[in-house]
Amino acid sequence: MATEDPYSSAMEAGAPDWLARVASVRKWSRGGARAPHKPLLLLYALGRLQQRGANDPVAYVDAEAPLARLLADYGPPNKTTPAYPFKRLASDGLWQVTSADGGEVEDQPGALRRAGATGRLDGGFAAALMADPALLVRCARLLLETEFPESFHAAIAQDVGLDLEGPELADVVPIAERRRRSAAFRAEVLVAYEYCCAMCGYGGRIGNEAVGLEAAHVRWWAFEGPDEVANGLALCTMHHLLFDRGVLGVTTERTVAVSRHFVGHDPTSSNVVLHLVGRELGEPQAGLPPVDEGHLAWHRSQVFRGPSR
Repeated sequence: MATEDPYSSAMEAGAPDWLARVASVRKWSRGGARAPHKPLLLLYALGRLQQRGANDPVAYVDAEAPLARLLADYGPPNKTTPAYPFKRLASDGLWQVTSADGGEVEDQPGALRRAGATGRLDGGFAAALMADPALLVRCARLLLETEFPESFHAAIAQDVGLDLEGPELADVVPIAERRRRSAAFRAEVLVAYEYCCAMCGYGGRIGNEAVGLEAAHVRWWAFEGPDEVANGLALCTMHHLLFDRGVLGVTTERTVAVSRHFVGHDPTSSNVVLHLVGRELGEPQAGLPPVDEGHLAWHRSQVFRGPSR
């Protein structure tokens, strides 16, 4: 049986316009660069709405710190400011910004603070979300699935206070069903790396089943990373998470890099992470392609939190 397209079901329910607007939020884009600023602000606002049950305005001075943390934790390595999405999301018809005196404000932190700027979801959008909790979840999942790897989803939802798993939401079809992942990707990557982590060599099994071993996309699937061995690494669960979070990377010499921003004072951190510095990355078995340098370069520029140790 074919999986129901969430866009089609939303149209029948009279709510496709809001999903379409969320899907078409304008973002700066050049050469595959990540720009999750507006999506993170939207997720923050959706969490507030779900928790409070009301479209209360939030002052920029109150939103600045939590938004800055979200950008630092889940945004690209380059420094940025929450002032940019707070002001510019209004141009997408989903967010409204007002100043204390009703005048225009600039997308600069000082200007937003001085103006007493506040923001809130568009009134019609908020009303539709409150009337249909499943629509709110669809919007949140759409933002998560099109901007971040799956390893980020639960952490972001927790940080912004979103409940995406309540029993009344069980029938909400993930947006990503519209673009299916390859069911063979995991098996192909694990076979290529002979069921061992390419960074630490871990190869645990229970019987014939690999456990704690995953197929990681180097260039994220959310950013058109292909389900191919040349875009995959077999990584243990811990190193997969740290690779996605930018703690671990791969140098042009195909050695493991560890971010200088990672700090671990305990023996476990040293044994599990810091000892990887400079270690040669595992290669796939003969006849199968190594990771494409273009995908590694994307990870270095868009995910890895350099400089390296």
